[in-house]
Amino acid sequence: MHSLSILLGAGLLAGAVPAANAQDDEVAELDEIIVTVERREQTLQEYAGTAQAFSGEDLLRDGVGSEFLNLANVVPGLIIANQEGNIEIFIRGVGSANNTEIGDPAVGTHINGVYIPRPRGVGVQFYDIERVEVNKGPQGTLRGRNSTGGTINIITRGAKLDETSGYLQAEFGNYNHQSFTGALNLPIGSTAAVRIAGFAENRDSNYSNVGFDQSLSPAGVEDEAAGRLSFSYRPNDRFSLEIVGDYTEEGGTGYPGVNIFQSASAGFGFEDIDPRDVVNRAVQGELDSNLWGVSIKAAYDFDRFSIEYLGSRRVLDFRQTNAAGNVPFYPGRDISPGGFNYENHSNVYWSQTSEADVHELRIAAPADARLRWSAGVFSLEEDQTVGFFAVTDNGVFFSGTEFTMPDVDVNSLAGYVDATYDLTERLRIKGGYRYTDEDKSRFGIGGNWTLGLGSDGFNCCFATRLGTAGFQPALTSRPNFIAPGNNAEAALFLQQGALSFGQDDTLVAQLAGVVDGSSPNGTCVSTDDTNQGGSQVCPPNGQHSFFTVAGPAQQVGSYSDNFQDFRFGFEFDLGSDSLLYATVSTGHKSGGFNDNLGEIAPSYEPEELTAYEIGSKNRFEFRGRTATFNAAAFFYDYEDQVFQSLIQQGGTGANGGFSLLNENVADTEILGAELFGSLGFGYGFSVDATLLVLDTEVKSGELADVRGQDFGQNPSAVNIDLTGNTLPNVSDWTFITRIQQEFNALNGNFVWQLLANYRSDYFLSIFNEDPIVRPDGSTICGSNNAVTCGFESEQEGFTTVNFGISYSPDDGPWRVDAYASNLFDEDASVKALLGNSNNLRFLNNPRQFGVRFSIDL
Repeated sequence: MHSLSILLGAGLLAGAVPAANAQDDEVAELDEIIVTVERREQTLQEYAGTAQAFSGEDLLRDGVGSEFLNLANVVPGLIIANQEGNIEIFIRGVGSANNTEIGDPAVGTHINGVYIPRPRGVGVQFYDIERVEVNKGPQGTLRGRNSTGGTINIITRGAKLDETSGYLQAEFGNYNHQSFTGALNLPIGSTAAVRIAGFAENRDSNYSNVGFDQSLSPAGVEDEAAGRLSFSYRPNDRFSLEIVGDYTEEGGTGYPGVNIFQSASAGFGFEDIDPRDVVNRAVQGELDSNLWGVSIKAAYDFDRFSIEYLGSRRVLDFRQTNAAGNVPFYPGRDISPGGFNYENHSNVYWSQTSEADVHELRIAAPADARLRWSAGVFSLEEDQTVGFFAVTDNGVFFSGTEFTMPDVDVNSLAGYVDATYDLTERLRIKGGYRYTDEDKSRFGIGGNWTLGLGSDGFNCCFATRLGTAGFQPALTSRPNFIAPGNNAEAALFLQQGALSFGQDDTLVAQLAGVVDGSSPNGTCVSTDDTNQGGSQVCPPNGQHSFFTVAGPAQQVGSYSDNFQDFRFGFEFDLGSDSLLYATVSTGHKSGGFNDNLGEIAPSYEPEELTAYEIGSKNRFEFRGRTATFNAAAFFYDYEDQVFQSLIQQGGTGANGGFSLLNENVADTEILGAELFGSLGFGYGFSVDATLLVLDTEVKSGELADVRGQDFGQNPSAVNIDLTGNTLPNVSDWTFITRIQQEFNALNGNFVWQLLANYRSDYFLSIFNEDPIVRPDGSTICGSNNAVTCGFESEQEGFTTVNFGISYSPDDGPWRVDAYASNLFDEDASVKALLGNSNNLRFLNNPRQFGVRFSIDL
């Protein structure tokens, strides 16, 4: 594979290339696309690196629409997953699967060039946009914090001076999809303007609840609304001011995932079931999230240099109750009320608030100077609160796991300098340096809710019901975050852990008398559920024969570090439309700390990636037609790569609680190549294609094999050697092609476009289906891989096809589009979480189709 990658060279850019309006044999022209990847305007062909850009119009035609996750369909090497609202982005195998308070993204997300530390809610910003820029490879110098894998910059349509304009757009599709978008641009005199944009969307879930409780809607129901107000002020050629305010609400039934562990254990592979046919039980999923932000961009040109300020404040309030169950139906599975416990209220509750302030001050030389330099300072301050509660209904010695942090702080300060110098008219050198200092801390509680309730004769044990109908956890509304010491304190602490207990909950009654000492062993409660079918009997005195109660432990973590990034390289013009370049660049993803294990919160170090890339960009005439061919080859040296384990916290099997542990596990090498070509034809046709080849290999590293928890194995006792494994979610081959035609007919303009994306096989886990072994080296499940244990983790190669066609009359302000994305309805997993009876899958979007009407005002 290494030699093949080198032979292929590499490729770049699959930016959409719209055709010009063409009649008969008129040749389609290939438009130039402007980007700001290097913090200044360039065409994609002038940028010495790997990037792609798509206009809002391109995204509609490509079938991306307002779905941020669909962006992965048009960008080779880009993977986007949504786990409980946490947007996880990977580019060329580099990303992060933990965006909680103990993790960070590894692909930097920006809106209008302003850094977004937590990408929750970013998907709903995908309306009324000018373009989206995707930059591949580490951007540690230019874009800075946590941009190891690259960056995504969403650029919204700003207010335009001297222009009164607007549009209305309505869209209707399958899954009862309805969306409405509109914008109005109004000038204020000759020096200012405002733009008002709005978006609303409703969609049914693409999962089906096939269980007996049809009152429950599965996860995935969407109810979204957003608005944006943009203000632009340009009193002269030197000064500009842009202010953007936005607000977003997300509702519905929460973000979907499906646990295929039981179906896989029963011998059914992912391709043997319909993963969207799920069985829901007991608890209705619910999402309630809102996000608002204000950003300011002010710039002044002093001729010899310019100064620019970027600042923003973003406030997030996220709450979700998971849709309970979401396990798939498979042939032979008994989902009748007698074979499936629809009254099991075990579930997960989430909350997060974030207030983030970003400031950046940048000074830069003119874009036409021989020495084009820039220097600046960047700061981030983020205050978070985080709540997580996994409830186990009918638990014995274990009733759930809670991690609640009322105080989480992040501070990052950086300074940077970057420059490009013209040695000759054709040869340029470039270099940059960035220094970053980070501090993180948190205070709160984390761990298990434990109740050991002995029955008569010291038999074991009564169960505790928790989380039944009406239950609402307190999370960050708790009155106290000091971990309990003795039984009385622990009993009170657990009682304070809910805003309201469920109508069939027994925990409070079982704790009665412990706080005031009148019943130090609690109060025995005997029901059909708690006495486990009559197998437990209350002692004569009404108290439990033995009594254990414990609550979460104190969680206090802190982390401080600094790191340095650099880049250098050269650019050489082989001709007026031909560029050769080579770069060396680095990026860091911040380190951090974990949940307390014992008395300490172990920390992990930053990830560091050094990238070497060489490439060429070329535009030329081919038989009288404009053509583009770009190629790049790259090598990544990826050190201290972080992977997460699911560490058992209590209970057994599916009733067990767990926490995430981030560890610096592996040193990895990534070798790759991208090739991009485009060509305009007669009759308004244009074609472009991108081929990405990746070869990833862990050179050294080992990780605790948490899959063995399901078989009574201590997960910390056996490490699995990852050497030689490939990175998760990385295909060896990705090929994307786009065919488009634009022509006049029926007194109007038609544009049709077909986009196909092929991805070869990939693993969803760093374990790569390696065997699960015991401490003595024997294999669990009697198999040479983990599939028969329920841990199938290979996604077969698949192709998705999007198609769209639009018509607009020559003399009318309206347009109609018809579209279909994932035309052949390919189901694929884009992410998996493995461990403790979990093979949790997050899927791509299924086939979506509809019509879109728009009218210019």
